[in-house]
Formats: sequence, C-alpha cells, structure tokens
Amino acid sequence: MTEKTITRADIVDALVQEVGLTRQDSSDYLERVLEMVCEELVSDNSVKLARFGNFVVRRKNARVGRNPKTGKEAPITARRVVTFKPSPLMRRRVESALASKE
Repeated sequence: MTEKTITRADIVDALVQEVGLTRQDSSDYLERVLEMVCEELVSDNSVKLARFGNFVVRRKNARVGRNPKTGKEAPITARRVVTFKPSPLMRRRVESALASKE
C-alpha cells in the first residue's frame, strides 16, 4: 500500500480548484487558520472542529522512563502534549473508506 502525505501545497491547490480563490489568498487563509489553532493550543485551550475532531492539550506528569536500548532508567520531565481525537463522523467515514478498499 502506497502512503500519500497531504501537504500545505496540496490543500492550497484544492482551495484554488474547488473554491476559486487565488493561490496567494488560499495560502494566506490556510496559514491564518493554522496560526489560530496553534495560538489556542499554546494558550492551553482546546480546538473543536465540528465533524472533524478535537485538538486538546494534555499535561503529562514527570516520571521515570527506561532507555529501550540499554535498559537504563532516565527521568522524563513533565510536559504538555497535543492530542487529536477524531469526531465520530470522521471515524465512521475513514473506517468505511478503509473497509471498501479491502
């Protein structure tokens, strides 16, 4: 199975073709949307995109981990991570698309 990664350029091209925006406007709009998402996540807010999913900042406590190569214990500092949870609609769409390919 060949993997295709969608890029910003692919999204910009789709906006140009499907919405009729100029390439510059499409790029500017995409960049602004991504900036807004990042700004909210940096502010520790969640981002909910209806029918798509939720981006949530999770706090992870400090813990002791283990180097898998050497087995030596190493401290892992507390940190914040961004997680994504797809909406039920998106999950169903992906599952049905994958099932139809099998």
